[in-house]
Amino acid sequence: MTDKTTIRIIGMSCASCAAKVEKALKQKEGVIDAHVNIAVEKATIDYNSNEVKKEELEKTIRDLGYGVLAETKDTQKLVLLIDGMSCASCSAKVEKHLNEQDGISKASVNLATTKATIDYNPRIIKSSDIIQSIIALGYGAKKEENVNLDEEKAHREKAVKRLKTELLISILVSSPLLLGMVFMLIGVHAPFLHNAYFQFVIATPVQFIIGFRFYKNAYYALRAKSANMDVLIAMGTSAAYFYSVYITFFTNDMMKDLYYESAVVIITLILLGKYFEAVAKGKTSEAIKKLMGLQPKTARLLRDGQEIDVPIEEVEIGDIVVVRPGEKIPVDGKIIEGQSSIDESMLTGESLPVEKKTGDLVVGASINKLGTFTFEATKIGKDTVLSQIIKMVEDAQGSKAPIQKIADVVSGIFVPIVVVIAILTFLIWTFIVGDSSMGFISAVAVLVIACPCALGLATPTAIMVGTGKGAENGILIKGGEHLERAYKVNAVVLDKTGTITKGQPEVTDIIPMGNLSKEDILKYAAVTEKKSEHPLGVAIYEKGVQDMNTIQDPDVFEAIPGKGVKAEVEGHTVYLGTRKLMASQTMDTSEIESVIAQLEDDGKTAMIMAVDSQIEAVIAVADTIKDTSKEAISTLRKMHVDVYMITGDNQRTAHAIAKQVGINHVLAEVLPENKAVEVEKLKADGKVVAMAGDGINDAPALATADIGMAMGTGTDVAIEAADITLMTGDLRAIPASIGLSKKTMKKIKQNLFWAFFYNTIGIPFAALGLLNPMIAGAAMAFSSVSVVTNSLSLKRYRPYQS
Repeated sequence: MTDKTTIRIIGMSCASCAAKVEKALKQKEGVIDAHVNIAVEKATIDYNSNEVKKEELEKTIRDLGYGVLAETKDTQKLVLLIDGMSCASCSAKVEKHLNEQDGISKASVNLATTKATIDYNPRIIKSSDIIQSIIALGYGAKKEENVNLDEEKAHREKAVKRLKTELLISILVSSPLLLGMVFMLIGVHAPFLHNAYFQFVIATPVQFIIGFRFYKNAYYALRAKSANMDVLIAMGTSAAYFYSVYITFFTNDMMKDLYYESAVVIITLILLGKYFEAVAKGKTSEAIKKLMGLQPKTARLLRDGQEIDVPIEEVEIGDIVVVRPGEKIPVDGKIIEGQSSIDESMLTGESLPVEKKTGDLVVGASINKLGTFTFEATKIGKDTVLSQIIKMVEDAQGSKAPIQKIADVVSGIFVPIVVVIAILTFLIWTFIVGDSSMGFISAVAVLVIACPCALGLATPTAIMVGTGKGAENGILIKGGEHLERAYKVNAVVLDKTGTITKGQPEVTDIIPMGNLSKEDILKYAAVTEKKSEHPLGVAIYEKGVQDMNTIQDPDVFEAIPGKGVKAEVEGHTVYLGTRKLMASQTMDTSEIESVIAQLEDDGKTAMIMAVDSQIEAVIAVADTIKDTSKEAISTLRKMHVDVYMITGDNQRTAHAIAKQVGINHVLAEVLPENKAVEVEKLKADGKVVAMAGDGINDAPALATADIGMAMGTGTDVAIEAADITLMTGDLRAIPASIGLSKKTMKKIKQNLFWAFFYNTIGIPFAALGLLNPMIAGAAMAFSSVSVVTNSLSLKRYRPYQS
């Protein structure tokens, strides 16, 4: 039985990798044919399923040292919202557990978003089984699709409110104990506050009612043969509490060595840190909330000659939508009547309104500034640009940067090591130093200071804010790994047409060579080219319309392939085209060769116009440079990034364009299929390469580059192949995205430093008896707050300002 499958291959770096995989697959018994595409990293295989199974094909690829991710219906993505994770150990434990399950090819758990993203094979494991396995670990789990935005927001607000209530109660109840401790330190005698039975009554509800969350989570962690922050908190506070209970009820010395206040104040401080952390974490995902808030709730449709308002969900493809000035455009579509100026800044980051006319595309959630127009809906629901942007940002915020692996590895082994250190601290103080009381306090301080909360938040919070900031400025980063890699870029390859240039030819020069004025030359040329379909002819016609509004039809029109056009205009015969066209009509162009050569040296295409066998003008047309290209390239060079221009143009034209924008490295006369090869050469030279392009022929090069950047004005294929999508055609978005990456990575490294700093510096101090458990609790609680706050400071960053 013949079957066909497509397998996504991870880890191929060059054409020889693809050839090696293809050869191995073709040699496999039962394989009829195999084709490996390096650009899209896929293997397409025709095989006999009676002779070889798909699993064997995947194993063949893995045996060569490459990763495999099947792209057929056998692999599905599951996103779960996980409840109850409190620190990096929790997220590391859940992620490790998921990745050990049969049928799960990849699982990533993000503490900041409390989401697990899972690629799994439903033939091997069901989504319900995955959810149950997480619940068995002691956490809650729900499919993200089953939780709408309002429900998720309500759940988050409810959790923050409950945390706030518990915190206030804890502060209120523990205040007398804290006050008693202060009085003791300053020598004020307050027998009532220092009474052991009173302290017991006050401390017990805080320990077991307010602190119940720590016991519950610690129980589930230990049941799963793991340890997390809750285990440390439960152990530390329980040790202080039960030791005090022993002193209270089983000894006669009730005014010595009571640590009730330590237990309750630690719990209170940790709840305070958790509350601030929860409030701050809510701010990290504001970008998605803003994007979701952009979409209008209703649309005005034209049906049976009547305008009716309907909910946005009821709009269908093909519906005719009416938009008036000041209104938001409800869905994506194409204008069929009218024109307007549209503000697309919320999607592209471009502040200036964009002029739109009949035939132009409009994007849902953008704002109509001036005219009234009607358009046909072409994309609705999840297919609209806004929905795709939201999905891309959500995926990026749920992804991991490679640097996070450091925190994951550390947090996975951290808690057991801390418990051992705490035990050793107690034993050394008790049996070697001979001070069991100091040993007890020091051991509790070690347990408390070591909680790895901040480690789990260091990377994801910065990724969330960084990708959100990018989205606000029209820079869509597909994942944390791309955000991390972008800051290392030291070479940028720019496609010329549509990236450096506008991609649309324009008339740049009209040079009279006879007796006609420039106005008459343009009139004759525009009429002659009115029926032309050639891009250069269209450019001349549009210039005529721009200057003269209406252009009459030629009396006779004839296209001469490869040479130009001929027309009869007001009784005159007009030829417009190349030297060859003039030569075919026995007209001598030698006297104007110097003018033509100068124009061509400037990267322009020169066309000759003759009227009644007399050469009257040279008209130059060029694909003009975008207004911001020179500034963007200058900024990249200031960032010590080498800039390369890649184009199929000849050397002379390519160097002329490069000179205008300040590019020193030119890759000219490169065929579309060879662009990826040129990128590969730069990588082989040790460069970390970003490629920016907008066309279908750029897709292989975008996929080959270390970072592929698709200009959002380009094709869906280019955007799909890219790692970063720049929603605007403005080249300044390239240095902006590299700058954003550098800023985000700086924040991540700062966060990791402070997360490690609190723990690694704090533990020795605690073990040496130099750290009171309450101070340790405060330091641990505020380590998380400082990390999240530091990430939030990214919101002040302006990507377009150097």
